[in-house]
Amino acid sequence: MKSIANYISISRILLVLTLIFIEPLSTTFYIIYFISGISDILDGFIARKYNITSTLGEKLDSFADLVMVTVLIIILYPIINPSVQVLIWVIFIGIIRIASVIAAFFKYKTFCMLHTYSNKITGFMLFLFPMLLTAFQSDVFMYVICIIANISAIEELIIILLSSKPQTNRKSIFTK
Repeated sequence: MKSIANYISISRILLVLTLIFIEPLSTTFYIIYFISGISDILDGFIARKYNITSTLGEKLDSFADLVMVTVLIIILYPIINPSVQVLIWVIFIGIIRIASVIAAFFKYKTFCMLHTYSNKITGFMLFLFPMLLTAFQSDVFMYVICIIANISAIEELIIILLSSKPQTNRKSIFTK
């Protein structure tokens, strides 16, 4: 029972990787994508409910999120054909995220990504993006996601730079 949340995170990584071989935005794509999203919620819920949280589990969850975002960028980029402004903004957000990971590694000697509310909101918006791609003008939705992702990336970097120890479950820059 102790490792079940970790197994769910590992299964999410494997499921997301299968999306590379599935036709984007097909029924099969959405089924696998939805199951992956549910597993993201489920692993943390199970870990907290049964008090089986672990450093490895936090890292697996963050890594699975990173794999999911990377795979979605690879799959959806040709479909959405983002503007140059959006591409530059995404690169800027990526640089801030990389700076956070590097700062955390040098400061705490470990891989560390935070589970702040703004990161959760960003993750939720990114999760919704493929499902809402046909319902909304993708440029507008991409700008909204970029604004939220930019705020959460800066917040995470500030928390890491100001904290004396890793606080992976810190909810906000305004909380301790």
